[in-house]
Amino acid sequence: MDFNVKRFAADAGTFLSRAVQFTEEKLGQAEKTELDAHLEKLLTRAECTKHWTEKILKQTEALLQPNPNVRIEEFLYEKLDKKAPTRMNNHELLGEAMIDFGNEFGPGTAYGNALVKCGETEKQIGGAEREFIQSSAINFLTPFRNFLEGDFKTILKERKLLQVKRLDLDAAKTKLKKARVMEARAAAEQDVKMTQSEFDRQAEITRLLLEGVSSTHAHHLRCLNDFVEAQTTYYAQCYQYMVDLQKQLGSFPSTFSSSSNQTGGGANVSVPTLPVSTSPAAAPRKCSLGFGELLTAGGSRRARVLYDYDAAGSSELSLLADEVIMVSSVPGMDSDWLMGERGNQRGKVPITYLELLN
Repeated sequence: MDFNVKRFAADAGTFLSRAVQFTEEKLGQAEKTELDAHLEKLLTRAECTKHWTEKILKQTEALLQPNPNVRIEEFLYEKLDKKAPTRMNNHELLGEAMIDFGNEFGPGTAYGNALVKCGETEKQIGGAEREFIQSSAINFLTPFRNFLEGDFKTILKERKLLQVKRLDLDAAKTKLKKARVMEARAAAEQDVKMTQSEFDRQAEITRLLLEGVSSTHAHHLRCLNDFVEAQTTYYAQCYQYMVDLQKQLGSFPSTFSSSSNQTGGGANVSVPTLPVSTSPAAAPRKCSLGFGELLTAGGSRRARVLYDYDAAGSSELSLLADEVIMVSSVPGMDSDWLMGERGNQRGKVPITYLELLN
């Protein structure tokens, strides 16, 4: 019991001397041992590294997961050491919606088929995004977190201990200055030697840890290269997916987009039906022959119907493949449409479904 009381009293005395020394330094009433310039430079570099690592980490997390609520949820699951529930990303949700709409609208129609193909591509992009996020989290975010939560916390701990050792050293020096009795001066000198030794040893430990920040920079440089490589792979995949999709959509007749622009968002939209046995890629090549002259000079021409077409409204004319009709241009009509006549029937027809006859 007596030993514990004495130890407590000694600790309290040490704490009090540190507090007095710190207070007098703040008031300018006591001298302060300065760290050498190299150590100060290392400390500044470590603080700078910590600041920008935190900032880059935060911004990268926002890039990979823009939704702050989801980021908080993932953080909590990580702290609880539990696996976060798998959820579809925005590209995958859009893809699902497009596929469902395309199937309900009719995959046999140009619009429905295009929706399904767009939806499949969006899901591919969503999968590529998921792989990119996982790769970035492992190879980029995790090393940054490890530095902040591991190495830098160790540096902070040793730096605080260095501050304590400095206060002990300066308190011992102050005590030595105030000593008047020979015995008191001898004891004070012994304290200065002991505290100086402890301070020097702690300064060396702190210096070695701070110099290790250079290795951290080298490691983070490799992580940065991995992140750039992951981004390059992700964007290259997305680009290739979209190029392939663009080629597939380019083989469709342009009737839907033209009639959509002409009629407006709320009007009925014509949706051309593609025959299964006929390649739609042939339509754009045939429809351009002679139509420019007809649209410019006017008049009427005979035309053969390439595909079946169901009229979307009373202003359009339904068509049957291989039938022959009369077509003519009408001033003010969209350039992708002509006026078709079959006996007494008359209505707009898409030129992509026609081949002019001599």
